[in-house]
This record gives sequence, C-alpha cells and structure tokens, in this order.
Amino acid sequence: MKRTVITGTGSYIPDQIKRNADFQHHRFFTESNELIETPAIEISKKFQDITGIAERRYAAEDMSSSDIALIAAQRAIEDSGIDPETLDQIIFAHNFGDVVKHTIQTDNVPSLASRVKHNLGIKNPFCVAYDVLFGCPGWVQGVIQADNFFKAGSASKALVIGSETLSRVLDDHDRDSMIFSDGAGACVLEYRDSDDDQGLLASAAMSFTLDETYFIHLGKSNYPDSDGRIRYIKMKGRKVYEFALTQVPQAMQHCLSQAGVTIDQVKKIFIHQANEKLDHGVIKRFYKLFDIAEPPELIMPMSVHELGNSSVATVPTLLDRVRRGKLPEHSLNKGDVIMFASVGAGMNINAICYRV
Repeated sequence: MKRTVITGTGSYIPDQIKRNADFQHHRFFTESNELIETPAIEISKKFQDITGIAERRYAAEDMSSSDIALIAAQRAIEDSGIDPETLDQIIFAHNFGDVVKHTIQTDNVPSLASRVKHNLGIKNPFCVAYDVLFGCPGWVQGVIQADNFFKAGSASKALVIGSETLSRVLDDHDRDSMIFSDGAGACVLEYRDSDDDQGLLASAAMSFTLDETYFIHLGKSNYPDSDGRIRYIKMKGRKVYEFALTQVPQAMQHCLSQAGVTIDQVKKIFIHQANEKLDHGVIKRFYKLFDIAEPPELIMPMSVHELGNSSVATVPTLLDRVRRGKLPEHSLNKGDVIMFASVGAGMNINAICYRV
C-alpha cells in the first residue's frame, strides 16, 4: 500500500546565542505594568529551573524567517535527492511572517511559501505554494495536510517547512520573552509504495476555541509607558501549561489508537520544545493513560535547553538533528515507530504516528 514517507530533512539553527545571563540588565514588569523588584539575574535563574532553557538562538539582523527557511528547505531537498521541479506543494508553517529587524510589522504578502519557491528557482506552476497558520503545531499540521492531499490523489511530493523569528516580536519587559527563539526546519514528503509499512500511520488534530483561544495572543508591552499601538507575543503561561498537560496526552493516545500500534512499540517521541518541565509532564501523563508509571529512558529527544522554543521549528529541527546524529544519545532505526506531537496558539493540538 502507499504511505506518506519522509525522504529528506533539513534545518537551520542561527549562530547568535542569547544566554540567560544576557537578560541581567532587563527590567521586567508584570502584566498589570508593575515593576518586578526581583533582580533580573535571579529571575533568569528561576526561569531556567522551571523551563530548562539555558540559552536560545536569534537570527542575524539581515535574515528573515523566509531566509532561514530557504536554507532548511535546500538542505531537505539535497537530503532527499529529488528534483525541486517535481514538487507538487510547498507548505510553509509560521505565525508572524517576515519581520524585519528593528520593526514590529509582520509581512505575509506574498506568502512565505511563494518566497521560498521563488528563491528555489522552481518554474513548475503546478507546484502550489501556501502558508499554514496553526500556532506552534503548524509544521506537524502541514505534514498532516500533505498526507491528506496525497491520499486524495492531488499530489505525491511536498516540501513542508516550519520557520519562525520570534525574537522580532518579543517584549523585552516580559519574563515570558525568555522562552522564545528563532529557527527553521523542513522535510520532503513522498507518497509511495511501502511494502514494509514505512511512513505515516495515523494522525490526530484538535482546536479548542471557547475559553482557550486567547491563551497566546498579541498584546501591548508590560512596560507602563509603552506605545499601546505596538503589539508583542503574549502568553498566559499557567493556562497554557495546564491545558497542554490535560489535552496533549489525549490527542497522542487517540493517534496511537488510530495507528493500530501499541505503546510499547513507540521508540521516540518528538514533542514541541516548549518547556522541559511541561514536556516531561505531558509524556508522563501520556504513559499513565496506558497504566505505565514511568516512560522509558531516552524516549524523548530534547533541544530546548540550548535552542529554546522556536515555535513551528522545534519539531522539524529536532527530527533533523537526530537523523544527522547531532544528538548522540538518540538514533532512529528502520522499522522504529515514532510520534510527533505539538500544542500552541489557537489553541491547537496535533499528533502523528510514523514508522521509520
């Protein structure tokens, strides 16, 4: 039977490192614009204890989200060995478009997917390029969409990209700003015969939009005298945390059930790199749904400690790094069952079960 198979991956990790100590001169304020008297260096230490994040990466001033995405895309195409002209779709997941350094205006016209197609030099007009706005789960959703197009018979090759430069939309006076970072990841998908059952086995996606819609949103700076017309990424951290702990394991369980595989067959889980404590909590609750008290060791590769939360880019960059042997304690072998899972603005959740 035919399945959607990942035939190549690529990523771009910016060179500029922003360490927690670099926030020591920041003045942080609460959401109600009150100065936080605790020294910034103490705030950053507590932040690391909670999130596990010691440093993050920011894109160079002359590079936008579509620029770093292009590099990741070129690497994925090279890894797959395909001719770019044979691509049927380019799906670009992001949240804020291209934001030029020292500005706060998002640029989504033309679409970032169109920009990447242009810069790849693809002439084929039947290669359809479009963007996906789905919060942090955007790249995973792009893979799900490509799989559905494949099954519908309207495509057989796709390039799926997740790229973000969150450093351009941060409020320097908000403690939550320390979570976010920049990065880009991509994969090439092909729909082909899979006698050994390799490929995408099942997926699940959900949107919660009653009470949860504005858990992550754009809002004015925490600084009292800020210009209220300028907006930055904002997050109700506690609500996001509780939501993810409750809902993500359920989506993962549903996905695994749809795939027809058992929990003991899962070798790796590539989960959105939001927060170390949160990710461990989600995985632990996922295994408890199967009456397993503790997840297996090394089940979950992590990059959040040194790369931070780059939104749509966290899952594809993590996958690419493992495939290229950049996390020596983690590896993938033919026949391994792995999962992708993510949660983010919307609030949206999704999961994929895949056989390597």
